[in-house]
Amino acid sequence: MSSVTNGTPEKTRQTQFCHSRKYREGTYAARIFFRDEPSYGPDGDEVIQTFYAISPLKAPMDKDYSETDFEYLPNGGWGENTKPAMWTTTWETFQLEPWTKVNEFSRKEGSYAGWRTLVLTVADNKVTYYVDGQLFSEHSSEVYPEDFMSINFNLWFMPKGADGSLGPVDSPEMREYQEDIDWVFFQEGVALSTADVEAQVADMRARKVAHIDNVKEQNPVLPSPCGL
Repeated sequence: MSSVTNGTPEKTRQTQFCHSRKYREGTYAARIFFRDEPSYGPDGDEVIQTFYAISPLKAPMDKDYSETDFEYLPNGGWGENTKPAMWTTTWETFQLEPWTKVNEFSRKEGSYAGWRTLVLTVADNKVTYYVDGQLFSEHSSEVYPEDFMSINFNLWFMPKGADGSLGPVDSPEMREYQEDIDWVFFQEGVALSTADVEAQVADMRARKVAHIDNVKEQNPVLPSPCGL
């Protein structure tokens, strides 16, 4: 994934991958290469590198809304300092005007640059996040997903003022940020460990299975909007 900007809307291209909305309880996982610096151009933008699952917001403060996020912010953001940090957030609901949110989040400072294995389990009325096999956070039944979600990745730039954001760095130069995705995995109805996931991925690779999808669509098929 590659996103570019010079700080203006006209010269900003953000990137997103989306999949069908048919996932809820089970194990979500991905192996991702995060970067702390742009490929070229000045550093400092509040860029967000993500792996997440989401349902549409049907109405402001809709209680059925569901969202689970891994977000790596190498230059800070969300009203915090400029230090790199990983965030995990599980959403109950929100509304845009006036901005109101109901969620649980966890934040840990430090660089997560390089290859990272992210695992998220939605099971037993709790949402649990792991990074490289280590427990990162656990969120409660108060924010447990009620609706089916799509699995997505995006790489985007935080606009100034978004939840305390400072916005883009003050430079007209173009710059590019990248996020790489090696694989993505989901197994329905079980909470797997990171080792379990990695063993299944290794087995599929050994059998030269490049892609398999046996998770049933809902009936009728749910709309899966995709937009930053």
